[in-house]
Amino acid sequence: MTLHLAGRLHMRARLYAQIRQFFAERNVLEVETPMLSAAGNTDPNIQSFSTRFTGHVDAGSPERWMRTSPEYPLKRLLASGVGDCYEMGRVFRDGEAGGRHNPEFTMLEWYRVGWDHHRLMEETIALVEMALAMVGRRAEVWVEGYRQLFIDELGIDPAHASIGALREPLAEYGIDPHGLTRDDWLDLLITHRLQPTFPNHRITVIHDYPASQCALAKVRPGDPPLAERFELYLGRYELANGYHELNDATEQRLRFARDNAMRRERGQREIPVDERLLDVLDAMPDCAGVALGIERLLMCLVGTDAIADVLTFPFAEA
Repeated sequence: MTLHLAGRLHMRARLYAQIRQFFAERNVLEVETPMLSAAGNTDPNIQSFSTRFTGHVDAGSPERWMRTSPEYPLKRLLASGVGDCYEMGRVFRDGEAGGRHNPEFTMLEWYRVGWDHHRLMEETIALVEMALAMVGRRAEVWVEGYRQLFIDELGIDPAHASIGALREPLAEYGIDPHGLTRDDWLDLLITHRLQPTFPNHRITVIHDYPASQCALAKVRPGDPPLAERFELYLGRYELANGYHELNDATEQRLRFARDNAMRRERGQREIPVDERLLDVLDAMPDCAGVALGIERLLMCLVGTDAIADVLTFPFAEA
């Protein structure tokens, strides 16, 4: 259904109220953190907006990065002892505008102290089920390990298959292989071959990713080692990405350095790392965290493929 402007506003307001009630019942604290930071997101696949502060030099670095998520300041709060917390607010990503993307959007991110990613998966499912109930819908839940998903659905073992074997199911798409890594081919298999087959009435959760795709998650030793993270889909839409969070500053610094090395290889600008996060990361308690896109969830609730249908004014009209 396509909503008129008032309908969009009421649907979003109802969802916000439900989310706040969901976390209030669970004693999770709502917080607000800065949208502008002296540090940015080093992920080579995410591009950030930056701006400059023209005031007094005592305010610190004049160049500021608009947040792509509230993750780093939320982790600083966890390290300070705040406990379970969440933030729901605007984030910004450059270069992402179109039918399903908007350069500014709303992200819900929350952290649970003492939890691992499996326990947080269950709460994320519960939140999505709560949102579906708003519009009188229910969904079946299907949870599968990353490796087993590839074996069952594609007959490919992602831990051991050659790059040639990963490319073969994608031959019909004519993808230029230049510069693509093993993980790029694995991602393409998900987006082109697996994700489009997920039923609209199903919540699909994939967990325990290859260690090379750890991002900010802990890696569990084994054969093969696994990144303790999950992604949640509603139908074919990816809604949420969660981690059993890394709290090792030395390892995190190495990951930031690897990100910036890849940026150099791609001809991208290096991004200043968050030293304030690294200073306290070892003090962050064991926890799990997840980020969920509010617009994606709203799109699923109203049954639209166009992000403009759930925005007050899309980027082209802002």
